[in-house]
Amino acid sequence: MIGALLKRDLGKFFPFAGGGAALPVVFFVAVAMLYPFAVGPDQDLLGRTGGGVVWIAALLAAILPLEKLVAQDIELGTFDQLRLRGLTEEIMMAVRLLAHWLSFGPPLILAAFPAAALLALDGPSLHLLLLGLLAGTPGLAAIGLIIAALTASLRAGAALSGLMLIPLALPILIFGAGALARQDQASLGFVAAISLGLVAIAPFAAGAAIRAAREI
Repeated sequence: MIGALLKRDLGKFFPFAGGGAALPVVFFVAVAMLYPFAVGPDQDLLGRTGGGVVWIAALLAAILPLEKLVAQDIELGTFDQLRLRGLTEEIMMAVRLLAHWLSFGPPLILAAFPAAALLALDGPSLHLLLLGLLAGTPGLAAIGLIIAALTASLRAGAALSGLMLIPLALPILIFGAGALARQDQASLGFVAAISLGLVAIAPFAAGAAIRAAREI
């Protein structure tokens, strides 16, 4: 049952299945392409600031899929049907979190290679960027899932989701960009720790929000 649910959720989000998950990656690369035009061709300046720009692009790209993370399934009664089949909301949200991350996290990590070339990041900076995105994108996905579940029953939930995600994701952004600025791998440990905590909390917080939305 869980495998079938994961397959369904991947089909919902993954670009090759018509889920539209390519949009965050396109947005991510577009920011990396446009930034050199904004600041000029100075390689030193791009190298110093490019890592932070990539993290900002990753944060903004994570906002794009929020609207359809859970709201459509609540409206269609999908979660109610799964509940009748014996799946708890926590299990549903854990599977949804995994599918959400698989649909946007690894593609962003792959897109970091052309982004790094466009922003003149050197080899060590690219290495830190890849490790940071690997550690940080699960946390961004977890925050997105929690916020999407909390705002799913609100009329202006899509707009509110983006406003809520940005401040909550700031610790990941600060430590991730700081690791690049200082060439410090220790900061990535904080990114990983924050992400791990968020991933552990997300299924329970989102599951509780789904149950509350059902009662409204």
